Amino acid sequence: VQLAQSGAELRNPGTSVKVSCKASGYTFINYYIYWVRQAPGQGPEGMGRIDPEDGGTNYAQKFQGRVTFTADTSTSTAYVELSNLRSEDTAVYYCATGGFAFWGQGTQVTVYT
Repeated sequence: VQLAQSGAELRNPGTSVKVSCKASGYTFINYYIYWVRQAPGQGPEGMGRIDPEDGGTNYAQKFQGRVTFTADTSTSTAYVELSNLRSEDTAVYYCATGGFAFWGQGTQVTVYT
């Protein structure tokens, strides 16, 4: 099982960012994809999950209205898009699957003025 994430992103406040997570080595629709972020000096923070089979999502309350999870079954790729970025969104964003047994390498998102 491998989860390969897209590269680092730099954004200005108020803009959006979209991070990808390409899955391989298993049947993509069989497991949820979870998204977790970790800001500098802080612990991991769950953002929610998507069921790639039917696109069903569950967002953490904190992110509702600003985050969107999608999954493309044709490419076995999941995406997280975060809008209206703030400096507090600077973090490493991770995807995970298999009940958190398998993790992507992380994507650094930096929001700066």
